[in-house]
Amino acid sequence: MSNQEERPGCFRRLIKWTVRLAVFLIVLGAVVFGFVFREPIYNRFYYFPKVAAAWEAIRAQYEPVKLDDGWTEFRGVCHSHSELSHDSQVTFPDIIKAAHTADISFICMSDHCVEGKADYSLGLKGIHDGVLFVRGFEMPYGFMPWGLPDDTVLDCGASEESLVKTIEERGGLLFIAHSEEDRHWELPQIAGMEIYNIHTNLKENNASVADLLPDVAFSLRKYPDHVMRTIFRRQTDILKHWDELNRDRKMVGICAGDAHQNNGVYGVYTNDENLQIFEGSGEEMETVKLNGATRGLLRLFCGPLEQGKEVFRLQLDPYERSLRFVNNHVLATDLSEAAILDALRKGRVFVGFDMIADARGFTYYAESGPVKAVMGEEVPMADGIVLHAASPYPVRFTLVHDGNPIETQEGRTFQYPVKEPGKYRIEAEFEIAGEWTPWVYTNPIEVKPSSVAVASATP
Repeated sequence: MSNQEERPGCFRRLIKWTVRLAVFLIVLGAVVFGFVFREPIYNRFYYFPKVAAAWEAIRAQYEPVKLDDGWTEFRGVCHSHSELSHDSQVTFPDIIKAAHTADISFICMSDHCVEGKADYSLGLKGIHDGVLFVRGFEMPYGFMPWGLPDDTVLDCGASEESLVKTIEERGGLLFIAHSEEDRHWELPQIAGMEIYNIHTNLKENNASVADLLPDVAFSLRKYPDHVMRTIFRRQTDILKHWDELNRDRKMVGICAGDAHQNNGVYGVYTNDENLQIFEGSGEEMETVKLNGATRGLLRLFCGPLEQGKEVFRLQLDPYERSLRFVNNHVLATDLSEAAILDALRKGRVFVGFDMIADARGFTYYAESGPVKAVMGEEVPMADGIVLHAASPYPVRFTLVHDGNPIETQEGRTFQYPVKEPGKYRIEAEFEIAGEWTPWVYTNPIEVKPSSVAVASATP
């Protein structure tokens, strides 16, 4: 056989084995890719669709609650940041837009200290375009005071004793942020605490936003709310501590979405026609030098490029999403700072994870003859006291008495005849993807020993 006849055969074999090798490498790469990203792939194509369908099924079962507690309910948030804080760039006009999108009525702000001061003349106050703003700051020692006069300027470097004294003297309402940290809980001026904070979940899970990037890459566009909900874990230790504190004193529980809009990245097309990349907080990460080819690709994927303008933004926590994640539902006489803060001070508030389903309408009260007592209120122990709760959706109700679960019922309504004094609160959960998921935490109603005379404040 001549050399000329052998060459085509060798060439064909070379092509065949090259193709086989390429196919093998592609398959191997796909297997490795699937293994490395198995969890976000599972979430994108199985878990998130399953949870999304469960949420929709829950919402489709909405029915108005027939029980009436005699109060007007307002949904809002406590603990939010603005451009006054060093780690947020969100302006107050944008916060108002986000509040409208999230359909909330009030925001109790908690900006970080500005140049070492908590200046209560800064920021919005009162009702703006239908949204009530209450000024407040997140300070050292976990202090989060609201309701201080406009001329108040607190020194954020002052001692704990000095700060708490000034807050009390000026009539402030003091809540504690980030309850997972060590705090001086014995201070009598503390009216309440956060029983849920989204950032606490990140700390407790030893996680960071970077850990969410695979889910962000695979699912943020299709399932943005569900990607954010992967952060959630029941904050069992904080709830236990809250119950323990309430055995000896009154400690109101609230939630915090801790809105910043600073978890993400965005790019700006610079005046010298390069790409400047920033973290969501506004801190610069790097500048990418562009050439004709890369500039063309950027234009292809991001649209027209304008100097000094934002080109793209990948945001895990847009402000409106944080405002929808978890909410405080207060029972008040009207939408005013005085009425909202009175409700928070008294404990007429429940926590709702409204991203799953709107918790407005959830009702919980004690009935003793002609008297009704809602969350934060008291009734004397007597024969015939009944606790009532009602939900606009089917749920699992759990009654917690002095920190101990004592009764579970499923359905839209709950009733329980009280047999002994103590503090009674309700948890409501949805069954989602085979797990019971917290939806509502109420503040407790206290049943006092019969020798103690009390009165309900229900209007």
